[in-house]
Amino acid sequence: MIERMPWSADICGLLRPQFGIQVATIRILDNSRAMPMLPIPAFAAVILAYLAVRTLLSEGRPLLVAFLTACAMQSFLVAMAFGYDVAWLRPVLPVSATVIPPLAWITLQDVLISRVSFLQVGFHGAAPAFTLFCRIFAPETTDIVVPLVFAGYGIAILCLLRSSGDMPLARLDAGQVPKVLWQLLGWALIASAFSDVLIAGAFMTGNEHWAGWLITFSSSLVLVLVGLLSGSPSASGMVGEDSAEPTSPPKQTSKEDIEILEALEAFLKREPMHLDPNLTLSRLARRFHLPEKRLSIAVNRATGVNVSRYINTWRIRHACKLIEDGVTVTNAMLDSGFNTKSNFNREFLRETGVPPSQWKSGMQTSSNVTRISDASKGG
Repeated sequence: MIERMPWSADICGLLRPQFGIQVATIRILDNSRAMPMLPIPAFAAVILAYLAVRTLLSEGRPLLVAFLTACAMQSFLVAMAFGYDVAWLRPVLPVSATVIPPLAWITLQDVLISRVSFLQVGFHGAAPAFTLFCRIFAPETTDIVVPLVFAGYGIAILCLLRSSGDMPLARLDAGQVPKVLWQLLGWALIASAFSDVLIAGAFMTGNEHWAGWLITFSSSLVLVLVGLLSGSPSASGMVGEDSAEPTSPPKQTSKEDIEILEALEAFLKREPMHLDPNLTLSRLARRFHLPEKRLSIAVNRATGVNVSRYINTWRIRHACKLIEDGVTVTNAMLDSGFNTKSNFNREFLRETGVPPSQWKSGMQTSSNVTRISDASKGG
């Protein structure tokens, strides 16, 4: 059960945003006060450390590993400071907490959009550095600075996702999954800042009993979101995949877009890269000898869909032929470049109007599978 800890003015003043994981504890045996306490942040730290190690062993992006490690370390510090009353760690928590939001933004940029430089990483170190300055010289301002850092980077992540369009380093078969996962993380950062405001309000209004539930909820939310982020390969892009710096597309006409699409169709017939489950926009553009943005814009203007949807249409077309030839649905899925059955079923139903299991049983319809040829011919 959740046990409320004795609150003091000193502790209340130190409850700043620590990625939504602060004080709540679980008593292992309810009726034995001699038994040790297991703080929820300590449990979260173990899980997050496991996710970091698993990501490292699966050759995940180094910055993603660093992000998960920072979350695990923050949970551990909170558990030690409040679960085990290591008082000297409490002043450190606001500073260590503000490492997480900029690291989340840098990780998103690195794993899905373009590789970040050492200079970019150093620039975002200004957030924890400024928090440290405030903690030393104006400690009363940290209650304002830390929530602003969390909310600011959460908003920045949402804005980056909104403006990025196709993400060059994301697997094309993932569709919108990477964007949704990172949007959830952006909202989690904003929620963490908001939860601290609610906790402060609970103490100011004399409703201290609300704080434990708020802390428990926010810690559980963050743990689930980080687990989803680490557990989905589509959210971390491809290791070793380099992306050129985005370039401004040249002035275009509809004719140029159609010519690019026709050339791309001929290229995919000659070199069926769409059957590679690890294909990314960056890799496709590099093999096609065209800048990523230029290719993305041409496909979007000529077909009305993004590159991910375009490639998945080619994959579904290939899967339909395999199923008609007697190949099982599972083998058709794997041979067509899909990693998961859920993605395959969703895209198959979207493109054909029927589930894959019914495709061979005479329920084929005039569907969107012919859209690529129609778009390339008609403009």
